[in-house]
Amino acid sequence: MSNNLWHEGTIGVPKKHGGYTVVHYWAKVYDEPSEYGIEKGRISKAMLKQNGKIVYNFDRGLDVTPQTEEAEMALAILLKEYS
Repeated sequence: MSNNLWHEGTIGVPKKHGGYTVVHYWAKVYDEPSEYGIEKGRISKAMLKQNGKIVYNFDRGLDVTPQTEEAEMALAILLKEYS
């Protein structure tokens, strides 16, 4: 099993008129998929923040649905990265 389960970083989501919106993330990722993971995948916990506000949270279940388009895009990127 991996020693480093927690991943943290930023995702730059492109804006329509140039530039990026920064979405900061924390994700607990396991080596194997789980029934407790997002879409039964490897991510069991994830938080996304945009401008200091929580825009998505999953802790073995959905707590906060994506609150912005950028949160939806960042979540899709995380799911692809850690699938």
